[in-house]
Parts: sequence; C-alpha cells; structure tokens
Amino acid sequence: MAPRTYIETTIPNFYYNHRPEPEMVACCNWTREWWDTLREKYSLVASLAVVDELRRGTHPYQQEKLGLVKSLPLLPVDQEVERIVEAYIERRMMPNDPGGDALHLALASYHKCDILLTWNCRHLANYTKMNQIRVINTMMGLHVPAILTPFELLERRDDDERR
Repeated sequence: MAPRTYIETTIPNFYYNHRPEPEMVACCNWTREWWDTLREKYSLVASLAVVDELRRGTHPYQQEKLGLVKSLPLLPVDQEVERIVEAYIERRMMPNDPGGDALHLALASYHKCDILLTWNCRHLANYTKMNQIRVINTMMGLHVPAILTPFELLERRDDDERR
C-alpha cells in the first residue's frame, strides 16, 4: 500500500519557487523531481488549511500552486483536530497560530498519515521538534507521522536503487 502522505503548503510553494537564492533553487528542483517522478508511489492528501494558505494574498504562480493540490483528497478538520491543535500550542510545541503548522501536524497525526511532507524545517521537519512531537503525540495516543522533505524521499529512492 502506498504511504499516505500529507502535502503541506510549502510543497506547492517550492514547486513554483521564483526566488533566485541557490538554496531556494535546490529545494525547488528537489520538489519538482519528487513530484514529477515519485508522487505516484504515494497516496497524497492535503487539507483546506493548505488551500486557504495558498489562496491568501497574491503571489507568483498562485493558480498553479492551487492546481497542484486541487485534485487531492482534503482531510477534514473536526473538533478533535482542533483540540489537538490547542494542545500543541499550549505546550509551546508549535507557533501560536491555530491555522498554521499546528493544524498541519494535527491533521497528519489524527488522520494517521505515514508522512507529512514539508520544507518547513523550523517548526516541523527538524530533529529537535521530532522528539517533542513523538513525546506529545504518544502522550495523547496519536499516530506519529514521519516528517520529511522531498529531498529525503529522493534519497530513500536512491538508497533503494543501490540495493
């Protein structure tokens, strides 16, 4: 069975990156390579939170970014997900924004996604946060998704091909 993978807002944002800094270009290239060559191996989902973030304001390639997620199933936000968001924020594990990172993590955890795919390495895809997430989710009886970047999934593909 294909790993259920929650596509967080940074994925379409980096797919259509327009910033010239080398690290931004690299993330864009890795995102495009993963999306264009490997996404079929995953069962992709998103949420209305992703759609709302992509609709907010005006920015380059806004419609194209929305187009990447328009056919993905959207995970529902219910009272239990909102309770989880509050717990993350109260424990200062995530920024105090109930519609942001805490919501993405709560959705991926509550809906038992195997992977939360993101380029948010400050609040989600980093070692220090992962330990906190593991402890808090375990205390709350929640699933702990792997929080990865497209680069990490490309590296796994490369490792698998070498075997």
